[in-house]
Amino acid sequence: MHFFSETNTVIFAFTNIPIMRRLLATLLTATLLISCAGDSNTYKLQGTAKNFDDGNKVYVFSIKDSNQPKAIDTLSITNGTFEGTYPKSDSSSVNYINVEGVQANIVYFPENEDLKATLYKDSIGSSFVSGGKQNEAFTSFSEEMRSINEEKQAQMKAFRTAQQNGDVEAIKQIQEENMALTKEETKFKKEFIKSNKNSIFSVMLLSEMLTRKEMTAEEASEVLNNLSPKVSSSPIVTQVEAMIANARKADIGSIAPNFSAPTPEGEMLSLKEAMGKYTIIDFWASWCKPCRVENPNVVKVYEKYHDKGLNIISVSLDRQKQKDKWIKAIADDNMDWYHVSNLQFWQDPIARQYNVRAIPATFLLDENGKIIDKNLRGPALGAKMESLLGSE
Repeated sequence: MHFFSETNTVIFAFTNIPIMRRLLATLLTATLLISCAGDSNTYKLQGTAKNFDDGNKVYVFSIKDSNQPKAIDTLSITNGTFEGTYPKSDSSSVNYINVEGVQANIVYFPENEDLKATLYKDSIGSSFVSGGKQNEAFTSFSEEMRSINEEKQAQMKAFRTAQQNGDVEAIKQIQEENMALTKEETKFKKEFIKSNKNSIFSVMLLSEMLTRKEMTAEEASEVLNNLSPKVSSSPIVTQVEAMIANARKADIGSIAPNFSAPTPEGEMLSLKEAMGKYTIIDFWASWCKPCRVENPNVVKVYEKYHDKGLNIISVSLDRQKQKDKWIKAIADDNMDWYHVSNLQFWQDPIARQYNVRAIPATFLLDENGKIIDKNLRGPALGAKMESLLGSE
């Protein structure tokens, strides 16, 4: 079951997002066009700056070796234009422009071709950089994502209306439609990555999909093995390889890593002690709205199948000073099963052990502790348990 956030797009989990993923979010809303390439050992970045004052500074940054932004140039706007010249490179990077006094970045891919930037002071979000095949591919990607996001926003609006009206049937229908749209989106992203293996953006998108559990470690590894030499030398590839290695520790078919953590009463409880014939490890938090919305469904499944051998151990990502809220949420949501928490928020060692970067997140184990499924919610969770333990 998927749910809606309070943002302007549909998000079904709270995420812990590092710099490259914040940059990815910027990329997903940018508009990139196409221009022609030059033949020298340098390329130009030529820009027009609509309604900016002469003398305003334009800062050019590159994210390359350290995954940290590095200032590579400072340009000055003169008569509404600016220009910089840069050496061509055999390595891949992501650059962005920031204008003095403006709280926004305009991202682009340097591809050893002349680039053109168009900046709008009164509508910085409409600013863009044109030039290069990667930008052409990203333009196609962003147009499709824009269409998907518009449909998500319409679903979110309808969902909120249904919630306000208490229309259970409408809520169920919207959730089903959203699940179908999410599958369509995931399929599109995978096809884009497969068709654009020479794009550094594809690797960034791959990283995001791994984080959101939209792609398995095996699928991601196959993509990395088929990257072009230029892209494979990028530091972000090393970062994704580390993510894959970590994900495999808690992937379907693996034995779930054991852990121990304090219960609400302060006693230590291990996964092994909480296991049943089938066991759900449930990552959540009292502050996580999608988790709280999903909890009644989990309660229903637990009450139906606990006597047949289903156990649940919930791992909370609440903060150190939120123990009272954690305990209250357990009672309020009638979560009558095992609970543990280190009260360390996203730094929780169990979450890191299981490569959990978004919640709610679930792992379904068999009696031997093998992970047999992940992230089942809504009707999918009930259907899975029925297939394993029967309907009666």
